[in-house]
Amino acid sequence: MDSKLLHGDLVRLVAPDAEKDAETLSRWNNDSVFTRFTDGDPVRPLTTAQAKAQIERDTSEGDGRPVFLIRTLADDRVIGYIGLAMRWANQDAWVFIGLGERAYWGKGYGTDAMRVLLRYAFHELNLQRVTLGVFDDNQRARRSYEKAGFVFEGHLRGTLQRDGQRRGEYLMGILREEWDLSLAVPRPQSKVGRR
Repeated sequence: MDSKLLHGDLVRLVAPDAEKDAETLSRWNNDSVFTRFTDGDPVRPLTTAQAKAQIERDTSEGDGRPVFLIRTLADDRVIGYIGLAMRWANQDAWVFIGLGERAYWGKGYGTDAMRVLLRYAFHELNLQRVTLGVFDDNQRARRSYEKAGFVFEGHLRGTLQRDGQRRGEYLMGILREEWDLSLAVPRPQSKVGRR
């Protein structure tokens, strides 16, 4: 058994704790920049109690929606969340991710978390496909997903209303066979966060 299944080069994925993590999730959800990158709905701040209820709801759904918090290996700080919305009959899932701590944006933490989740999805859950949507004004996220192995599959125009303008969404996906092939290609290993 792989004891490092949920560990990457920079992060590890852990179960959320409603009591301990609700305040952090509430703080992130009160950051309108973060919320606008992670949700197509209008910004709605969450109280700590609402965040706690959301964590409890997500973790009670069992295998239908595995949700993890992203912790750094270097200092064990919670910096975001990541999870899957499962469609078991099709052996696929939609992935969602959010890095709430801005100091960690653009430094490889999200890419590392996505790689860890993909390994879990394909090698532990035996999925055949993982899909995601990314708003077309979030180019940093799109580059991160491409580094993790996702392929551009389409552009939905005008799906999002922001600041009086219509914006679109890119659809991206990765197949199990593409993931397995990517493992055969060596990639540079980060020295940041190693213990």
